[in-house]
Amino acid sequence: MSLLAVEHLAVAHGGVQALWDVNLSIAAGERAGLLGANGAGKSTTLGAIVGAYPAMAGRVVFDGEDITGAPVAARLARGIGLVPEGRRLFTGMSVRENLEMGAYLPGPRRALAASLAHVFALFPILKEKAGQPAGSLSGGQQQMVAIGRALMGKPRLLLLDEPFIGVAPLVVAEVTRALAAIASEGVTILLVEQNIHRSLEFIDRASVIENGRTVLAGSRDELAGDSGFGARFLGLD
Repeated sequence: MSLLAVEHLAVAHGGVQALWDVNLSIAAGERAGLLGANGAGKSTTLGAIVGAYPAMAGRVVFDGEDITGAPVAARLARGIGLVPEGRRLFTGMSVRENLEMGAYLPGPRRALAASLAHVFALFPILKEKAGQPAGSLSGGQQQMVAIGRALMGKPRLLLLDEPFIGVAPLVVAEVTRALAAIASEGVTILLVEQNIHRSLEFIDRASVIENGRTVLAGSRDELAGDSGFGARFLGLD
């Protein structure tokens, strides 16, 4: 059974329909990708999964339960975490305070100390800078804070929206290693990333959306071997 299933999802926000027919299925423990050009609806799909955008049609099923109408807090409590595009940190607050914001629900709050230790083990630089304002960190370090904040909620499914924008290449490698470690601990990952080549190096399988519709899905090898996918997204003729 899939941990997450999105079925014929349609979503509008800002008075404009953004998704028309999005379908994807992710098994527990998978590293999955959501691929597509800018404006295809990738970020809107993640927002709909976490409950920020209500569905016009279709449904979202998490661990066998239809959560289509559930509020954001209920979805977080069930184990869905989001690392939003642009990080959205409280830049005037310390690194530690930003991390603690991710553990505001009762269950994660009880495990606050252990979760902080876990994040600091993944990203040792954050322990060094725990008392500094988050806004004083580099872009890559701020991304580590954003990922750590989501982990503080103890997610079973981690949604990552463009986590490498504005991140230096050396830090991209460090963050990628951390994400691999997170996945090895049993957290399921759904990655949205503009760099298709980088995505295919990390994910097991992916769904491809265009103009708010799923047009292709398959394993990394299946997608890489698809001539249409290669021509549109990998620059292959």
